[in-house]
Formats: sequence, structure tokens, C-alpha cells
Amino acid sequence: MLVLDKVTKEYPLGDHRVEALREVSIRFRKREFVSVLGPSGCGKTTLLNLIGGLDQPTAGDMQINGRSTRSYGDHDWDVYRNRSVGFVFQNYCLIPHQTALGNVELALTIAGIGRQERIERAKEALDRVGLSGDYDKLPSQLSGGEQQRVAIARALVNDPEILLADEPTGALDSGTSRQIMELIREIAKDRLVIMVTHNPELASEYSTRIVRLLDGSVIEDSDPYELREEAGDTPEARDGERARMSFFTVLRLSVNNLLSKLSRTVIVILAGSIGIIGVSAVLAISAGVREYLAAFQEDMLSGNPITIEESGVDYAAVLDSSSLVTQYKALEFGDWVNVNSIMDYLVTHQSTIDELLYTNELDRDYVNYVLSMPEAYYKDIMLNYGLEITPSIYTDFRVFNLPRSGYEKYNKRISIHAITEIYTAMLEQTEYRDYSSYITGLGTAFREGIANNEFIASQYDLLAGTLPQNSHDVLVVLNDNEQLSDILLAQLGYYTMEEFYHLTYKTRFSYEEIMNKRFTWYPNDTIYEDRSVRMGEDLLQVYDYSYEEQADWDDGVELNICGIVKPKSSLSFGALKLGFIYTEDFALEVIERNRDSRIAENIRSYGSVQSFPLDGELRALYGIDHLGISYELEYVFSSDGIRFTQCDGAPGHEPMKTVYVGKTNSGVKNTVMSYLGAGGAGGAAAQTASSGLLASLANSRVMDLNAVGGTYLPQTISIYPNNFADKDLVTEYLEAWNRNTDLTFRDYREDLSDLERGDVGTKTLFKSQRGRVKYSDQVQLVSMANSVINVVTYALIVFTALSLIVSTAMVGIITYVSVMERVREIGVIRSLGGRKRDVSALFVAETFVIGLCSGAVGVAVTAGLGAVGNLVIRGVSDGAVARIAHLTWGNALLMVAVSVLLTLISGLIPARIAAGKNPVEALRTE
Repeated sequence: MLVLDKVTKEYPLGDHRVEALREVSIRFRKREFVSVLGPSGCGKTTLLNLIGGLDQPTAGDMQINGRSTRSYGDHDWDVYRNRSVGFVFQNYCLIPHQTALGNVELALTIAGIGRQERIERAKEALDRVGLSGDYDKLPSQLSGGEQQRVAIARALVNDPEILLADEPTGALDSGTSRQIMELIREIAKDRLVIMVTHNPELASEYSTRIVRLLDGSVIEDSDPYELREEAGDTPEARDGERARMSFFTVLRLSVNNLLSKLSRTVIVILAGSIGIIGVSAVLAISAGVREYLAAFQEDMLSGNPITIEESGVDYAAVLDSSSLVTQYKALEFGDWVNVNSIMDYLVTHQSTIDELLYTNELDRDYVNYVLSMPEAYYKDIMLNYGLEITPSIYTDFRVFNLPRSGYEKYNKRISIHAITEIYTAMLEQTEYRDYSSYITGLGTAFREGIANNEFIASQYDLLAGTLPQNSHDVLVVLNDNEQLSDILLAQLGYYTMEEFYHLTYKTRFSYEEIMNKRFTWYPNDTIYEDRSVRMGEDLLQVYDYSYEEQADWDDGVELNICGIVKPKSSLSFGALKLGFIYTEDFALEVIERNRDSRIAENIRSYGSVQSFPLDGELRALYGIDHLGISYELEYVFSSDGIRFTQCDGAPGHEPMKTVYVGKTNSGVKNTVMSYLGAGGAGGAAAQTASSGLLASLANSRVMDLNAVGGTYLPQTISIYPNNFADKDLVTEYLEAWNRNTDLTFRDYREDLSDLERGDVGTKTLFKSQRGRVKYSDQVQLVSMANSVINVVTYALIVFTALSLIVSTAMVGIITYVSVMERVREIGVIRSLGGRKRDVSALFVAETFVIGLCSGAVGVAVTAGLGAVGNLVIRGVSDGAVARIAHLTWGNALLMVAVSVLLTLISGLIPARIAAGKNPVEALRTE
């Protein structure tokens, strides 16, 4: 039962207040058809709004099922409108972008009814009003009567106790009006229907009760309802029920509205995406440059690892030293010559220079300390033992392609060192003598390589064979163009002397030809014969070297060319040098077999072997014609540039050449000190011999303990960090050796045979037990690039973010325009029981959709532009730079999230304005 008890409603009008209703008291039956008549402005619609809960009285009380509404809160009114009241409006108030079924469903959606039940009940309601075939039509596709039927179906779908009709036939012709009135009269048989109308004829014909108003007061009631109890008048209370719209409902309504204004929506989305495109482009380029730099840095770290050497240059000190900067004094100019005081500079800066040039002692403890470094820091640690390996490796050598009588003895297996010297000697006797030094300078035959196959595979493509699997495997490393130099191939015996000299050699080899070449390594005691001479307590080291492989040698090791690789196309710096790479395990095997050799024992006792000729006084002084390691090399050459002739001792033809074995470019100081110490010469003898000694230095060679494989201590340790971040961890670990702390590390055997075992013991050293060791880090400057990129990225983001601000403001304005356009829809939603927060959510959802679409479009456009830019860059750089712009998934999702967040923020104020709209005024808005 519905009761109005002395209800008064006032509205402010300027400085005055107008009474729309004055102490109206009416009681309504549970089932009746009440028509409210009266002239315009008498309060009919106000009465209907109060009964429908769209407005509240200024004074008096309205009771619903015996309960006063004075204590009603917003959620109570929302539930009341959704569950107990159905509205039918003169102008239908259908949502234009929803179908007939969607408009009817809306009330059920707000009531929280499930989708399947919602659709069934909405169709039943439309069927009841005669629209069974028009479920999917938009309001614009329906006639006025059909639209009013949809409105009635929407009002009835929740089975309300009260149906409120405000001029339901006001916009219809007479025939259609009667159809609608018949429908309403049928509905009034099982519920209360209150209709406001200006048509007394229709009211008299169809209503069961007529209430007349004038100036806000009831002046006539044709069938007043006296207060008394009637069975069944009071339904069960619905405490705790709440009307609400789900997120998907508001999202669907918003999407439909945006689609109904598609052109404007597209423009808004495109405009909103401009800022996203700008920021995304900056992030994409920044990420692309970072990736390129990261790859470049990793390549640089591969080609320029952190190294610890016996002697070197402290690049960090070079970069950081401000003491090397000379403050120039003001010079006075006149009739004199100013002196540049270089000696004074050297003396005053001696300590600084000493800091730049360093010498390390790489003892067993330090090597073990480095090997104890956490494996997560690096890809590989390479111990380079400084082996002079080419004198120990022998292969086939031929003078001519086809057999030639008289030259058979020159076709034999000789050492790679001898092959190199043959080509050098041959060129020295031709017009190309100036280029003879290039033979050794441009082709280092065999090198030690890294042991980590996984690391190798990450940088190099395998063209043939496999990566090294055992200690005797040798890997061939080509350049980017899959080439090896002709000088290198000549040193390794792939060309005959005739081919090399006349430049008639072939320009390509099959993989099989490269890999089928046979190489054999022999130990020191096999290839070196000790003929050293004692002088007092010293030893003049003299050795004969056999450059020809002998038939009775049976202690050699066959080396197997296991595979051929080339750098990956994206590689800038590789961890492997070009040429033939032997394994660290093979280096350890060489040391194991050579450590106790005769030459190694002598070097340990008397120092490195210095090899050079002795002439004149020196020869007379020592009674020998040379020191060190030498051999007499037989070779042939072309005397006329066309034909090769056998060396027969004729004038200009040397049948042999004395060759010295060892590393070139030995230090002058070491050579002189070795001579003076070994000869014990002094005074006049030394002065007499000085000129001969200095003349010999040009041809001197040196073999130290590392070169002959006499020690397990490496000459160089190379550490390959994973990346620049891990490089800092590596250098921090190395720096700890020089700090004043105790260090505990694993104590490996010197031959590293226990490196892979987990039961290795440990050792602790105090600071006083450790010498200072410096390392070389040649790529420090590159690490600054990331900081520069960060600064540039932030600056560009700030700049491009201005467009985001403009886009955000524009979306806010467009959302406000949408609010103004959808005021009546707001009123309809409120009349159906929708909450204020539902209305707010409606526009928040709209901005969410715009933000999501703007972000997606911005990201898609950026990705497309980036793809085009990458193609251009790849073409311009000939593939050297594969990608300069990369919008990562993380950045893409971030930009979409930023777009959504900014549009949500921009829509908050319009959404609050929408939620604050008075439903009564909203329904009146055209």
C-alpha cells in the first residue's frame, strides 16, 4: 500500500520558493488504475516523481508498505525504483544506441539478474506488449507506438508493484493512444497504475479512479481509499537488497554509445594516441639503441675482455689521472729560445707514470683466486699460457704442385715455423724483400682459444664439423666473409711455394680440404737438442732445432681440425681470433709433457733463451757463432722471377739460412743483461763486444719459460663477463685482492686437474701475504653510454609528454560533451534504480575504452613506424644495425596503461558531474 501523508514539495525560484505540492494526502490501493488530471503546473509530474522516488518531499511523509520513507538513503531509493516502480514517459526515454531488447534488459541488469535469465525475461516482456519480432531494432527503427511499447515493456520487466505513466499517449495519434491505454488497463488488473494525463476523456474511459489537482492541492478524488487493513496488502520487506550495474553493463553501454558516434570516437582516439605515439617512439628508439649497445658492449667485452697480464697499461689510471695534465707556465718571448723541460716533467711525474705502467706477479694463489670467482659473473675465464706453439707443429710442405725431378727432398713434413721462415727467406731475395716481415706479422698460425662451447655457439655460426670435443681438436675461425688470409694458409702448408710466389694459388678451398690437412705436435725434447756451454757458474744456452719431422719420432700428437665457424652477422667483436684455435686442455697437455724438458729446466735455472748470431769479437770471445735456438734452413727460390732453381751454392745463391727460434721483439734491456750475465764479461772486453752485440739485437729472438711450456702459470688471464653489469661484479671481485682483508678461495692443483671436482680444498691469505695485482679494462668509456641514453630518453619523454597532457585535456572535454549529450540517459538509468556511482562508472568506462583504444592505436602505429625505420636503417647500414627501434611488450603495455590512466583521470570530473545530475531534471532534458 502506498500512502502520501501531507506531502509538500517546494522549489527555489530566485529569492522565493514555489510550492509545487501543498500537503497532499492520498492513499492508493494495491491494484487500481489512477489517473491524475489537472492543468499544466498544478503539480501532476511532481507528484509522480515523488511517488517514483526520483524526488523527495520538502515536508510530509510517503509510506511504502507501511514503512516511512523519511529514513531512506540513496541505496533504498535505488532499490525501490528498480524493484517496486516502473516508469513510462511521454517521450519514451529510450537509450538510442541500445536495441529494443537492450533497453528492456537494462532494468534487469541493474537488478543484478544473470544474462540468460535477463534475456528470457526481456523477450517475454516485449512479447507481452506485441513486439516479439523487433528485439534487435534500434529505437530509430521503431514507430512512436512501438517505442512506447518498448518503454512499457521496460517498465514491466521487473514486475514492479507500481507503474507510473507520465503522459504515455501525449506523443501518439488517437488510434495508437487507445492501443496503449488498452495495454495499460490490462496491466492495472494486477498492480497499481498511476497515470498523469491532460486527456480527461481517456482518463474517464480507462481509469478506475480519477484524482484532480489544482495549484498543488487535491481538489477531487473519485474513489478515495479509506485506511483499513486488507489481506495481502503488505508484501515481504526487501531489506538489504541493492540495485547496481555491473562493470560489463556500463562498459557495453559506453561502447555502444561510442559506436553510435563512430566518426567522433575515431577522431578522439587518434588525437589521444598522438602523445602515446610520441612517448612510445622515444621508448622504442631508446630500447633499440640500448639493445644495440648491449649487443655491441657484449661483443666488445668478448673482443676486449678484462685481462690480467704480467705487464701492461692501467687504462683506468689513464682515464682518471689528472696529474698528467700539465699547467703551462706563461712564456716570455724575446731574443732567446725557450726550453721545454721534458726531463723535469718526467722526474716530477715519475710516480704517475709508474702507476700507468705496471708489472704483475701471477702466482698460483692469484690464479686460483681468479678461478674461484662466482661462475654467474662470467661466460669464460681463459688462461693464456704464452706457448710458442708453431715450432712444435709439423705438416706437409711442397714446392711444386706436380712432382719435379731433383726437388723431391724439399717436399716433406716440416714445422709451421720453418714454413714461415721459408717464405720470409724467399721474399728477402726478391724485389718483394720489403714485404717479407708481413709473413710473420699478418699470419699467426695457431692460437689458444676459449673453452666454453656454449659461449662460442652464441657468437659464431658453425659452417662444418663440430665445436671442439676433446683436447686435440682444432677449430678454424673465418672472418665475416668466410675467408682466411693467403699468408696464413701459406704458413700452414695449404699452398705450394710455387703457388704462393707466383700468386697463382686458388681463391677458395672446400671445407673438406681445410679439415683434412694433417698436423702433428711434438714435445721439446724431441725437437730441441741441447748443446749448451758452461762458463763458470753460468750457462750459455745453445740448442739445435730440428725443423724436419723424422721418421723415428713416435711421441707426437695428431691434431684434428674438428670444425669451421664464422662470426654471426650481428657480431661486432668476437672472443676468438681468426685462424686455427687449439683448446686450453691441449695447452695444459703441452705443459704437462714439456714442463720437465731439458730446455725448460735450463730456463728455470738460467733465465730465458736469447737467440742471436755472434760475429767478430763475440765469436772469438765465446768460441761459438750463435746463442740460443737455431737451425740451418734449406730452401729454393726463383732467381729470375719465373723459374725456381735449386740452391747450389753458386754466387748469390745461399744453400742454407741460419734461422733463430723464439718470440720476436724481445726487450733490448733483457737481451743485454742476459749477455753480460752469461758471459761474465766486463771492462774492456764488454766495451769491445758492444758494437757486435747491438748489431745482433735486430735478429734476436727470445724463448721464456711460458713459451716452451715449462710452467702452469699463465702469462695472461682473460675474463669474459656476461654483460656490463656483471663486469662491475668481476672488477669488484678482482679489487678485493688488493684490499686489506683476508681472502679465502679454492686451492686447485697447478695442472687444474681438479677444477671440475667439488672436493677442492681452500686456502686463506692475509693482506701481507698478497702482492698487488692490476687488471686492464679497456672498455670503461662504453659503460658511460647507458647513462647518456638515460638522460636523453628522460629529456625526450618530458618533451613528448606535453602532447599527452593536451590529449588528456581534450579527452576530458569530449567526455564532458558526452555527459551533456546523454543527460536523458542518465535520468533513465536513475529512474530504473541505477545508483550515482553507476552513472559515474558509465562515463569512467567510456574514458577507459577511449584510453584503451588510444593506447592500442598509439602502440600499433609506433610498432609500424619502428618496423619501417628498422628496414631503412638495416638497408643504410648494410645489415650492420639490424634494429634501431624496438617497442618491447613491457613498454607497449606500459604505454597502454598510461593512456588508460590519463583518460580515466581526465574523465573523473565529467563523471562526477554526471553522477550529480538531478534525475528529474535529467528526464526533462531534450
